[in-house]
Amino acid sequence: MTSMRAAVCREFGKPLTIETVTLAPPTGRAIEVTLEACAICHSDISYADGAWGGTLPAVYGHEAAGRITALGEGVTGFAMGERVIVTLMRACGGCAPCTTGHPATCTAPVGPDPLTLADGAPCHQAMATGAFAEKVVVDQSQIARIPKGLSADVASLLSCGVITGIGAVVNSGGLRPGEDAVVIGAGGVGLNAIQGARLAGARRIVAVDMVPGKLEDARAFGATDTILATRPAPWDDLFQMIGKGADAVFVTVGAAPVYTSAPNYLARGGRLVMVGMPASGAMSEYDAGTMAAYGQRLIGSKMGDTVLARDIPWLADLYLQGRLKLDELISGRWPLEEINEAIADTKSGKSRRNVIVF
Repeated sequence: MTSMRAAVCREFGKPLTIETVTLAPPTGRAIEVTLEACAICHSDISYADGAWGGTLPAVYGHEAAGRITALGEGVTGFAMGERVIVTLMRACGGCAPCTTGHPATCTAPVGPDPLTLADGAPCHQAMATGAFAEKVVVDQSQIARIPKGLSADVASLLSCGVITGIGAVVNSGGLRPGEDAVVIGAGGVGLNAIQGARLAGARRIVAVDMVPGKLEDARAFGATDTILATRPAPWDDLFQMIGKGADAVFVTVGAAPVYTSAPNYLARGGRLVMVGMPASGAMSEYDAGTMAAYGQRLIGSKMGDTVLARDIPWLADLYLQGRLKLDELISGRWPLEEINEAIADTKSGKSRRNVIVF
């Protein structure tokens, strides 16, 4: 058993507390990774605020990078000391989603939590990761090697924000060269969706946000056009810009009202890719008749429908070639002791991605 520091959530909506917890050693297919960086994702914040329920006390965090420091007896293909990213995608390899190339929606149950509190009470390893901590023990399917040239803080972004945004465009949405894309929300995931549309060869990439500064960011990451969504019917601007609706609309914010209005940006035959996750019970409405008559589609996208072994080497190479912006995504680097301040800064909407550095 290993003692380590972790940021523990004991009550939804309250500050996390830095505590000493105990981590069980890896067995079977499990791997221990000593973390060097963990980015703060809005999903972590939503969970800690109670938006989706869950078990407490818990350690959140799922967008991390570090080095392998212990191996279970059943691990294959990884070695001590290797630098890896750590994700929440725990894949059994045998269920229907895994065997058809969609491991992000694996149906296999997660095993027992490896965490306990200082008094021996159980502590939930949230999202099968628990990376707001100095170490994690995760299944070998949750990690991927990273090459030299990627620092840990940059590499951590590949674990969620980057693959979720780019994957939503390339994998889930299947954007093709010459198509027009709208990306609603120019935060961390949205900026990566914009990068994905650029890499996919989109003709026009239109970013939509409520904050002018975020639209400036969007242009820096590849948006060709922007719409400030503070007035009624902002989708009218799209039709004036490009003469039609978008072939694909990517909603990267977790707000139910945005999903209600998003189909207004679609062209006939267009597809709406659902990336951001509203709170449980939040409802959206659609004109089903119009969508059916226009041949439009709704597509859910979890973790960008990523396959780690396929997508991480590709994205890492793009970064090393200078074709993928990652350094520019990091707004601030924070020690674990200041995680609540980092979360508050993330909630303010001013940051792209804040990273906890160990």
